[in-house]
Amino acid sequence: MRSLLRQLNCIEAPICRAANQKGDVIKIRRFFRVISRLGDGVFWYVLMALLSVLYGKAGIMVAAQMLLVGLFSLLVYKSIKHLTVRERPCDFHSDIHPHGPRLDHYSFPSGHTMHAVGFTFVLFGHFPEIALLVSPFVILVAWSRLVLGLHYPSDVVVGALIGASIAWISFGLPLF
Repeated sequence: MRSLLRQLNCIEAPICRAANQKGDVIKIRRFFRVISRLGDGVFWYVLMALLSVLYGKAGIMVAAQMLLVGLFSLLVYKSIKHLTVRERPCDFHSDIHPHGPRLDHYSFPSGHTMHAVGFTFVLFGHFPEIALLVSPFVILVAWSRLVLGLHYPSDVVVGALIGASIAWISFGLPLF
């Protein structure tokens, strides 16, 4: 797996460079830093609190399911990161700059994307109208990871697939 990821580093480098160059523009860099910070939890915690206000007990149950998806995603994320130890694009390629802070050392998979997609899938299952409103933010979170030089496209895609899978599995639990 590590060998495959190292090969992907070079294959995906042109996409990373093109996205990362957008972050050379200060306004774009600032915008995506804010998106990344919001996607790090702030946005989702506020949304979970709002669900309980807007939907009462049903909103509380959905927020609980989102928290459960977040917890399992975190466990999967930490496990995979320590198994694959894929360097971030800004650490592997000297011409890709870190336009935002790293939350940890390794790149694969994107935890921001994993959580954003997982939470949004839960919303689609219960409150599709809110999920549709949130979806553009999810795309911006995923894109921010590339612009900030912190992830490869495959990190983002695999993070999205894992997040969606964990959310899908959560619907099979007796509570939800």
